Amino acid sequence: MKKLLFWLPLFFAAASTAQTPYEFKEVKTVKATPVKSQDQTGTCWAFSTASFLESEIIRMGKAPVDLSEMYVVRHIYRDKAENYVRRQGTAQLGEGGLAHDLLNAVREHGLVTEQAYPGRKDPSKPFSHSSLEQKLKDLCNSMVDQGKQGKLAAGWLGRIDSLLDAELGKAPNTFVENGVQYTPQSFREYLDVTPDDYVNITSFSHHPFYASFMLEVPDNFANGSFYNLPLSEMMRCLNYAIQQGYGVEWDADVSNRGFSTQNGLAIVPEKEWKDKTTAEQANSFKYWEDEKEVSQAYRQEMFDRQITTDDHLMHITGITDETQSGLFYTVKNSWGTNSGVDGYLNVSENYMRLNTISFTIHKNALPSDVRKRMGLEPGQVTIEQTKPTNSTTTKPTSKTAPANVQKNMRATEAAPSKASPGGGSKQ
Repeated sequence: MKKLLFWLPLFFAAASTAQTPYEFKEVKTVKATPVKSQDQTGTCWAFSTASFLESEIIRMGKAPVDLSEMYVVRHIYRDKAENYVRRQGTAQLGEGGLAHDLLNAVREHGLVTEQAYPGRKDPSKPFSHSSLEQKLKDLCNSMVDQGKQGKLAAGWLGRIDSLLDAELGKAPNTFVENGVQYTPQSFREYLDVTPDDYVNITSFSHHPFYASFMLEVPDNFANGSFYNLPLSEMMRCLNYAIQQGYGVEWDADVSNRGFSTQNGLAIVPEKEWKDKTTAEQANSFKYWEDEKEVSQAYRQEMFDRQITTDDHLMHITGITDETQSGLFYTVKNSWGTNSGVDGYLNVSENYMRLNTISFTIHKNALPSDVRKRMGLEPGQVTIEQTKPTNSTTTKPTSKTAPANVQKNMRATEAAPSKASPGGGSKQ
């Protein structure tokens, strides 16, 4: 008996430290088009938002379509160049952008298919905009200098158009899809894509909650407006949208140790990378590990210290149940099918809470009380006093979300008691 008792502690110690691989089970998936690659360009904003709209088109009952990202990119490059020259070289001029840039271009210029506008001289070769970016900067800087000397010639915008046409191709006025001739505007109308139906939401305590503000990130050259929600409310909107069958466009930080393209995983490890042993570093992203809890205050601190930055945009297409952690999100990337898991990532709830810059969502995908606060729906907002844990949430499908995923969702879906500007914590 003494011998048995001697071995029992060793057995339980070994069992408690056993390494457990991540295991994901599908809870809710939004239909999406095949993964594409932005190649050697900084146009993730166009690829991810086009993917987001392609899922929206499917959701609205249309046949899947392959939209041309470069048609939009070409128009936004032109807008950026004009803005840069008119602001005398003090504005952002580069390949980056945000989701509302694509929506702005769609509103003004419509949509075309990839086949109608491949946006490169040789469609068989990967995208690469390094040469284009440098030529555009050189041209615009010369125009800025000419303007400061009072020598900028009339028709200078035409020179920008000529450069873009030479590098990307001339944008079509008409094209044929499935035997029907469209203009970019009529194709947008056929697809029922209405840019004004989409809104940006975020969560930062340096601005009042339940109000809009211009998000201070370098790529917001268009001065886009974002509706500010407490962190728990922002996450509630994300969960609600996916549960209702809507995809979500995601702007995020990916330049940290918790983001692993190779393993298709994004987490917020409790243990800092520098504090891990060599063996622990080698096993990171392969075996489950504890994550940090992310509060409103911690999220704000990381943003203020510029540790959380505006790096990359992707398309959220679903919710999964991870055996140990519970709530994770399925994210479609634009780095080709050889990255992540066939081009997709599994992103933890804590990673979303910490590293989200913003979401772009169809206004009808938001909970009713949020729509009312935003002025998108008439009616008074009722603030419920019920504790979040007293509510019960199930998926609007024949399946029910696993218990541990439901628990996490309930913490972000129930209406808050009373939110006030200045912060909060995970409920």
